[in-house]
Amino acid sequence: MSDSPASAHCQNEQTELTRTILKLPRQRSLLYGAQPLIMGIVNVTPDSFFEGSRKYEPQAAVEAALAMVSHGAHIIDFGAESTRPGSIEIDPKEERARLLPVIERFRAASDAVISVDTRHPEVARAALEAGADILNDIEALAAPGMAEIAAKHHAAVVLMHMQGTPATMQIAPAYADCLEEVYTFLRAVTKGAIAAGVSAESIILDPGIGFGKLKEHNLALLRGIGRLRSLGFPVLIGLSRKRLVGELTGREIPERLAGSIGGALAAWMAGADIIRVHDVAETVDAFRVFTAIFPARPSGKEFSREVSL
Repeated sequence: MSDSPASAHCQNEQTELTRTILKLPRQRSLLYGAQPLIMGIVNVTPDSFFEGSRKYEPQAAVEAALAMVSHGAHIIDFGAESTRPGSIEIDPKEERARLLPVIERFRAASDAVISVDTRHPEVARAALEAGADILNDIEALAAPGMAEIAAKHHAAVVLMHMQGTPATMQIAPAYADCLEEVYTFLRAVTKGAIAAGVSAESIILDPGIGFGKLKEHNLALLRGIGRLRSLGFPVLIGLSRKRLVGELTGREIPERLAGSIGGALAAWMAGADIIRVHDVAETVDAFRVFTAIFPARPSGKEFSREVSL
């Protein structure tokens, strides 16, 4: 892991061609593949599932994000609507009112990459106009106009799989073959995004760990990250402090740091490119040690098959 701040990872496209480029707005880019990219979570909400991530006051959110950047985060993911299991969708006006002051203040203080966790087109548009770089959409650009907004602003996008809605997704999730169904879904939404004008070099895939999945489904997806990566796009994994970690360790949310780091390291070796976490400093330290010992991971060809965790 590099010790330089996140802004240093936004490189000119003519440099470090051994890595793969993720295009961002305003002629910026991120290089991925040679090292894990860490996405720090800042929730501008009163009710996200992990209390430690809640930064409801704008200044607290900005300070938390700046601290994550100083600890090595490459991307800051701001969210103003909780999408935990059982949550109810909020009014986009409320989401926008929570989010915009934070983005504006953070962008004034840092040129680090900003991701916005939203499924609402009006919020996405305002966030991109305020300086955001990535739309992290749990509905994979399904809302009318969302893909067109991303394309118009040259935004990078995270296309995530979810079975059901946050309110219903964990009631009784079922699949004949979870990995193949998620693969098929992501292939379809990727084609749709490109057809709407989103650059293929701006697409990130997220299998949606915990979004309409039971433990066995989540494990199948993590073991099969290489299958998803064979679609030709970077893969984001977010399992930080989630129920899966609790099911595997028997620990409650506040005690899931070690398990979350273990999952992050395994996801990286299985082919993930971006790791979304609550605990940036601890995760970055773990990866610095891990990648010093194992500076390489399986080649791109090996990513086309499942990797055992």
